[in-house]
Amino acid sequence: MFKNIAELIEQAKKQDKKIWEIMLDQEVVTSGLSPEAIWETMAVRYEVMEKAIERGISGVHSRSGLTGGDAKRLYDYIKNGKFLTDKTSLLASCYAVATNEVNAAMGVICATPTAGSSGTVPGVLFALKDTHDLSSDRIIEALFTAGALGYVVANNAIISGARGGCQAEVGSAAAMAAGAAVELMGGTPDQIGHAFSIALKNLLGLACDPVGGLVEVPCVKRNAGGAAIALSAAEMALAGIESRIPADEVILAMYKIGITMPVTIRETALGGLATTPTGLDWQERIALEEF
Repeated sequence: MFKNIAELIEQAKKQDKKIWEIMLDQEVVTSGLSPEAIWETMAVRYEVMEKAIERGISGVHSRSGLTGGDAKRLYDYIKNGKFLTDKTSLLASCYAVATNEVNAAMGVICATPTAGSSGTVPGVLFALKDTHDLSSDRIIEALFTAGALGYVVANNAIISGARGGCQAEVGSAAAMAAGAAVELMGGTPDQIGHAFSIALKNLLGLACDPVGGLVEVPCVKRNAGGAAIALSAAEMALAGIESRIPADEVILAMYKIGITMPVTIRETALGGLATTPTGLDWQERIALEEF
């Protein structure tokens, strides 16, 4: 059993196991289910993520009219072959947007760790799957890794935007995705911890300021940003760059920042982007159902 990132990394090193294996072992102990049953449950989550991405890139729109169609636009842009960065990063952002657009359209998604941050982890992992020709089983393993990291955050801090701002949602998701990506690409347990730390550090203090109180703006595109940060953090960790602040201390810092955030930027739609002139206009239109 592990309670924090340090223990998780130490157990993986001592037992010469991957972090995903440590998480699977713990699930066996805590649930009483067989490894096969637990794997099958995660495989169902994998399928939900895959279908959400497929639906999103085909084009979906929310009832409010605030969001929709952007994943398809980005996917078409990628297919044109004329882009600024690289295909993995673009697909990660595209798949993240696709997933969150499906969420906004009341579709089925897998909260990783929340609905508002449901695009970041699948965005990163399915992009790597497509560009590195990885099997479904490898991605399922990576989901266990992400789950182990998210388990620590949820039990030692917060993953709710209402309690700790969007740093607790997209920040946690980006950190989970970064660590999972490192293991997926052959990184060490220590590198996973550094990737997690670097990603979360870059999102500390992020407000939760949904326009009209809906999980749409800025949530959908914010997941794309979280995916980009996750990949950047993973690349740095794989290159041997270390976080000067240990992962568990970053989690604690996130928690302390979250509980001291003003209520106006904790999912209340009373501050930030929600109270810009355009944000307030959309709030009124939504209230009057003028869409």
